[in-house]
Amino acid sequence: MNLPNKLTVLRIILTPFFLVAMLTEFRFHYLVAAAIFIVASLTDMLDGKIARKHNLITTFGKLCDPLADKMLTTAALLAFMELDICSVWIIMIILTREFLVTSFRLVASAQGVVIAAGIWGKLKTASQMVFSIVIMFAVHFFEAYSLDFNVLSIISNCLLGITAVLTVVSGIKYIVDGIKVIDISM
Repeated sequence: MNLPNKLTVLRIILTPFFLVAMLTEFRFHYLVAAAIFIVASLTDMLDGKIARKHNLITTFGKLCDPLADKMLTTAALLAFMELDICSVWIIMIILTREFLVTSFRLVASAQGVVIAAGIWGKLKTASQMVFSIVIMFAVHFFEAYSLDFNVLSIISNCLLGITAVLTVVSGIKYIVDGIKVIDISM
């Protein structure tokens, strides 16, 4: 297994540790969760750069890298929902897109076609990761200073609403581009 693929697997492994840190109360647990999330997010940036620079792009990486991203960002959304600072509708929009695109990828794969993530998918993932980190630091700040979590919920939903829009746009773009390279009549 090459280094980019090991980084993808590391992101998958870090995801449950992130979720445990996010949802288990101990001193500075939101900051610990944010640190784990940041490290996991950096593996996403590094695996792609290393793979492209050293020509280490593999089918495993093309398929599992987006899966690892989905696992990490979904874990954050579920934690935010558990904390009651994220609308279930935002999560539903994002997860619906993720399931549709993953299903589309499976159809393409069954036809011998691998469709890598495009720029819109990368923007969607980057926004989810950056906004999730911002929200984790905000949760820590709001809790540390006993601030109103209703305000935090509004901030969180606004930021995640932006990612939901990018999620829909990237999903539509992915499917429109994919229809050009696979046979959907099967």
